[in-house]
Amino acid sequence: MYDFNYHRPKDIKQAVKILRDSEDGVPMSGGMTLVPTMKQRLAAPSDVVDIAAAAGSGIKASTSKVTIKAGTTHATVASHPGIQKHCPSLAALAGMIGDPHVRNKGTIGGSIANNDPAADYPSACLALAAKIVTNKRTIDADKFFKGLFETALRDNEIITEVEFACPKRGAYAKFPNPASRYAMVGVYVADHGRKGIRVAVTGATDSAHRNKAMEKALTEDFAPGALDSVKVKSDDMNDDIHASADYRAHLVTVMAKRAVAASG
Repeated sequence: MYDFNYHRPKDIKQAVKILRDSEDGVPMSGGMTLVPTMKQRLAAPSDVVDIAAAAGSGIKASTSKVTIKAGTTHATVASHPGIQKHCPSLAALAGMIGDPHVRNKGTIGGSIANNDPAADYPSACLALAAKIVTNKRTIDADKFFKGLFETALRDNEIITEVEFACPKRGAYAKFPNPASRYAMVGVYVADHGRKGIRVAVTGATDSAHRNKAMEKALTEDFAPGALDSVKVKSDDMNDDIHASADYRAHLVTVMAKRAVAASG
């Protein structure tokens, strides 16, 4: 790990000022991705701005919406009574992330901002029609995830909270890497009633995305068998030592069927 300056600002305004004034500063929330990268000397920021405390932790849950502050840990999301009651599929997803150490340190804001292609929360954002609130604006999830580790966030823009729409029914199913617990493929299915059905896939390609063909099929018949007619192409699927592109394409259908079955 290379030398760097560590900052722990008291609020987002101070964090933005430090980032603006630094030579090559980066924000850090839980540090679950940044710290290992720095240890391997794959990243060498001049300044690390710890925004976990500045972003704050907190949850508001109702029958229609769940609002989570960016500094909230995965463990808190998984165990929150309001989320378990009004959006149980989101609580279940948070409980599948990594291991207890990761869940008690990693934060929702950090995960979404990093947009790891195998992260779980991006699929929740897309399936639950989330709005990502920053210190500058509000961004619809459909416009937020741009590509491999790429989002719509601009320079010195920090996520402050995330708003999720609670579905009528829904579930998240994933095939985890046995070592990292990252999603080799994860599929989140959410039925929003009159607002439609949303199906979001993570782990399969460079970035989480919606599968419109599956959404159409489930709109006509919300049952696992309705997905038999949907052909998932392997052209854009990730292909690595963990799984081939063809296998990931197969897993998308399998996980989607499991999610539909678990939705009730």
